[in-house]
Amino acid sequence: MAQLVINNYAEFESHLGEELGVSDWLEVTQDRINLFADATLDHQWIHVDVERAKVESPYKSTIAHGYLTLSLLPHLWEQIIKVNNIKMLVNYGMDQMRFGQAVVTGSRVRMRTKLHNIQNLRGICKTEIAFKIEIEGQRKPALEGIASFLYYFE
Repeated sequence: MAQLVINNYAEFESHLGEELGVSDWLEVTQDRINLFADATLDHQWIHVDVERAKVESPYKSTIAHGYLTLSLLPHLWEQIIKVNNIKMLVNYGMDQMRFGQAVVTGSRVRMRTKLHNIQNLRGICKTEIAFKIEIEGQRKPALEGIASFLYYFE
């Protein structure tokens, strides 16, 4: 699917209720998990101790941090949409977020999105994007919720 290009509020609003797109697959490697553990100071063994996880984890492998999965949202979102003519973009909030399934190291994930709601707040475009971060080959998503962004169009 080609990247959706939005130039103004009216174009954004015309997609209300529609699927906006799906990102490319991204592999969640042990290196990525280790870097995230270092950045967040969360070195729980289920994420970083490969040998222990093979024996003690119910997944028989390390798994990505839930917040690592969440932190991939901006990268995956950028693949789906290009919004032109903005001065600034602000992450506004997350709603109804739930982790459905662990992302086993080496899995590939992608994001599927839909424009859930859009409002004009005194010239600021507030979007609510329903998203699912899917795991390749799995029926249940790793994460789903509604991400709110504020777009300041020029």
